[in-house]
Amino acid sequence: MEMDFFWLAIGIAVAGYFIGEGLKNFKNPETKGLIDSFSEEDDQQLLKESEVHYFMGITKEDAKSLKEDFPDIPHIVINHKVYYPKAKLREWLKNAGSKHT
Repeated sequence: MEMDFFWLAIGIAVAGYFIGEGLKNFKNPETKGLIDSFSEEDDQQLLKESEVHYFMGITKEDAKSLKEDFPDIPHIVINHKVYYPKAKLREWLKNAGSKHT
């Protein structure tokens, strides 16, 4: 019986949290929620040239020729190593797909 009250209290607390978050953003739907704030950290990452093929879903050979084939691809060179900003690369991919369709 005591555990039933415990789970009921946890359920009410969680429901109160989500209702509060919804009311907080009721007048301003453009604000970022809890889950969106976690993805912001992901956007600040740099991908190494050796990792970019995982992100884009292409072969390693294709990833190595990206700079030559697409000079407008967002990248930076630090100590002779190529890095791709994840957020800018994601946006570039979205725009590249819309240009060719």
